[in-house]
Amino acid sequence: MEMRGGSSLDRMLALLEVFTTAAPAWSTEDLIRFSGASRSTCYRYIKALQAAGLLTPVAGGAWMLGPRIIELDRTMRLCDPVMNAGGPPMRRLAEETGFSGLLCLLFSGTVMCVDDVPASHAPEGIFSRGQRRPLFAGAVSKVILAHLPPHRLRSLFARHRTTIAAAGLGADWDAFRAALRAIRDAGHCITVGEFHPGVLGIAAPLFGPEGDVLGSLGIATEAKRVLPAARAELAAKVMAAAQNACSRIAEEQPSGARPARALR
Repeated sequence: MEMRGGSSLDRMLALLEVFTTAAPAWSTEDLIRFSGASRSTCYRYIKALQAAGLLTPVAGGAWMLGPRIIELDRTMRLCDPVMNAGGPPMRRLAEETGFSGLLCLLFSGTVMCVDDVPASHAPEGIFSRGQRRPLFAGAVSKVILAHLPPHRLRSLFARHRTTIAAAGLGADWDAFRAALRAIRDAGHCITVGEFHPGVLGIAAPLFGPEGDVLGSLGIATEAKRVLPAARAELAAKVMAAAQNACSRIAEEQPSGARPARALR
């Protein structure tokens, strides 16, 4: 794996992307190879990230993510308007239904889970805080995708046509647009087994005060726990919780902001 292109700042920040649960520690030599920069330049990147608290040295000359990230995470948990507004409705929904609750945000062309309430019987490996997923599979993702502006959808279709077709969202632009329109008209999305076999997901979109889609709120459980006839009732509860979250998001905005767009 090697990074190419971008500004010097882009290259430095991209070093943070290599740290994952599968590879939490990286040697200086590996970071140099990944960066594609000279040894002296990469040393400067590492030292700058260390000074900012974003990287910290560990045994064996390796590096891991630093404590500043924990501080930033705390600030997000306390101050992010979507988490503050969407968290309580999501938790009430999880308590009422007995299923896992999920609160997700659109992030850099992907969907990130920013808060979750796992049910006691939740399937292993279910979506949880800090994980990212693509836009084209799963209820929490597809319901966001359906509400992106047309110019973004055209760009996504041009770049991911094969993936979109494989996700059952249409093999051509007209079919793709029709599939997303159906989700918008329903006001929610229901999927089964798109990330984990047998897992049912139901999600509704979250909007900002100016009508832009911010993320989604949903539930997940084993499909066998929900009779097909009961899915519509669950979807109505999910949409009501999302609408409540949208109202709360609007209330947290500065005066003069427009109200959140109603779910359709």
